[in-house]
Amino acid sequence: MGQRIGPGRVRDGQRAGERGGSAGTPGRKRSDESRRAILAAAMELVGEVGFGGLTIEGIAARSGTGKQTVYRWWPSKADVLLEALAAQADLHIPIPDEGSYAADVHGFLTATFALGRDERVARVLRVLMAQAQIDAAFGERFRAEFLRRRRDALAVIVDRARERGDLPASPPPDLIPDIVFGVIWYRVLAAYRPLADGLPDGLIATLTGVPFPA
Repeated sequence: MGQRIGPGRVRDGQRAGERGGSAGTPGRKRSDESRRAILAAAMELVGEVGFGGLTIEGIAARSGTGKQTVYRWWPSKADVLLEALAAQADLHIPIPDEGSYAADVHGFLTATFALGRDERVARVLRVLMAQAQIDAAFGERFRAEFLRRRRDALAVIVDRARERGDLPASPPPDLIPDIVFGVIWYRVLAAYRPLADGLPDGLIATLTGVPFPA
């Protein structure tokens, strides 16, 4: 996706920095500098102490902000990590427009797998998926704000290919994200196998019927 980390995630027509509800005061704009510091602190700390040792107090101390500031903007430490992860994806994974379906998917997958090879990111993926299984409310947020967001990004590429007329008949469009993200989640969660450099090329061949570059 081409978005920068600054705007954060978009939900319900608002920028993440302006959202209200349980995660913040309606209409209140968060300090972008403080937000960045908190998200960076959460990513650093979870790598050092694990999710069990991660606390809002620790995040606040590391980021140089107040504990109440963190609580005002996020309902839990898992939600801090969720926004940090979504921001990383927004920053590092573009939605390319290279003129062909194969080239666009290759660019998207290359960036996606490169980010997933960061062990810190992989660790957060495992933590959040686990938390989503035991906390139904967080699970809904995780699906809406990360999983669906990733699928929607890939859908832009698929829809553009359909409009251009270079989308293959097989596999069916609704199966494409299952194939792509199924491979990623299986390797990250179940097999603990690396997201190898050549894996995007193998997926391109699967999705397009021809090796990349075409």
